[in-house]
Amino acid sequence: MGLDDIFKKLAEGRAPAPTGAVEYIIVGLGNPGTQYENTRHNAGFMTIDTLAEDLKTDVKKIKFKSLVGDCTIGGKHCLLMKPSTFMNNSGEAVVEALNFYKLTTENLIVVYDDISLDVGRMRIRQKGSDGGHNGMKSIIYLTGSDKFPRVKVGVGAKPHPDFPLADWVLSPFKKEEGEALESCLKNASASVKLIVEGKINEAMNKYNS
Repeated sequence: MGLDDIFKKLAEGRAPAPTGAVEYIIVGLGNPGTQYENTRHNAGFMTIDTLAEDLKTDVKKIKFKSLVGDCTIGGKHCLLMKPSTFMNNSGEAVVEALNFYKLTTENLIVVYDDISLDVGRMRIRQKGSDGGHNGMKSIIYLTGSDKFPRVKVGVGAKPHPDFPLADWVLSPFKKEEGEALESCLKNASASVKLIVEGKINEAMNKYNS
């Protein structure tokens, strides 16, 4: 990319495309399709969109069974991913991308929804189990590892114990939850940047709630 191209990108309000090999893959989990856009299960997609907007990039290219976009964080070339495989098969997209760039799960960050956290709260972990989340089950099973950072975005618990879990996570956020959700998505986006910069402890101290 020449200087003219860079200036054109900046004039359009978009960041120039990064150069060099991809060093980090940042995956937000969710389901594709307009009917799922503002549902609780798509908190990972929402975080990726928030991060992309902050970094002035787009997540629109189709690759690795996903919508993807390139960005630079802390001088590192990162790939933002929103798998189009539907939640339960998220690992297919993740493994394809990791294999293509010859990366391990140490260079993977996953963002997803968590019903054990209230809307507005989030939690960062360096590694761990799937916690009953089907998207994480798929990723851990197909990569063979649970040793990768993850950012869990609170979407709130079921209204009562008998409420079907699938119906709850596929329900939209309520209007009154909007402000807390927006703040959480910004914090989740900021935490991803700190993790890429090698500051996961700082991210946990600052944003775990």
